[in-house]
Amino acid sequence: MNLEALTKKDNKEVVNNIIAKIRDYMNFKNLEPGDKLPSERMLSERFEVSRNSVREAIQKLEFYGILKSIPQSGTFVANIGVIAMNGIIEDILKLEESDFRSLVETRILLELKTVRLAATRRTEADLVAVKAALDAYSVKVMNGEEAVQEDLLFHLAIAKASGNSTINTLMLIITPEIITNFEKYHVCDEGQAVKGIQEHLDIYNAIKDQNPQLAKQKMKEHFKALYQYCYNI
Repeated sequence: MNLEALTKKDNKEVVNNIIAKIRDYMNFKNLEPGDKLPSERMLSERFEVSRNSVREAIQKLEFYGILKSIPQSGTFVANIGVIAMNGIIEDILKLEESDFRSLVETRILLELKTVRLAATRRTEADLVAVKAALDAYSVKVMNGEEAVQEDLLFHLAIAKASGNSTINTLMLIITPEIITNFEKYHVCDEGQAVKGIQEHLDIYNAIKDQNPQLAKQKMKEHFKALYQYCYNI
């Protein structure tokens, strides 16, 4: 395991340790929904850790709906019962880093549904955004440049066009990790990237024509090489 991986693992353990201590503090003080937590500075001093680590732990608990931060006011316990809170935090502490295969499977499951919704619900403004992302990808590829981020921006534009804010949020969550893995494993070679231009165009046209079945079919074809690559690592 390289130094970067070790550092990442160590940081996760620190953050999880802080989350456990915040949970214990909330239980000890019998904090209820709406009650305020001590400041980041006070928590960092109490737990003898850095403020950055405390901030990361709080952000993680915010994401899962345990805490709620209000600018200029502080961090508060969200509207959730003690039993549910402890159960959710226990699950958070057991979570492992997503592996590349899991990310690919999740992305495919999301996008096959997303593209159908986009074909049904898209607006003219959505079409403009999807086409702009497609064009940006095409320009990069034809210039021989890496276009991983432009590729994912195309898919994020489709997620937004689906009109489902939860799916859009999930895509935003997994996208940074996908970009990291694409660059790490050099997933898309030049030939595949060029082929992707036509595949993107086919998906765009199906969405434009409001044909959800064709849009799903074209998305499945687009993901075929990625899925095969993932299971041949």
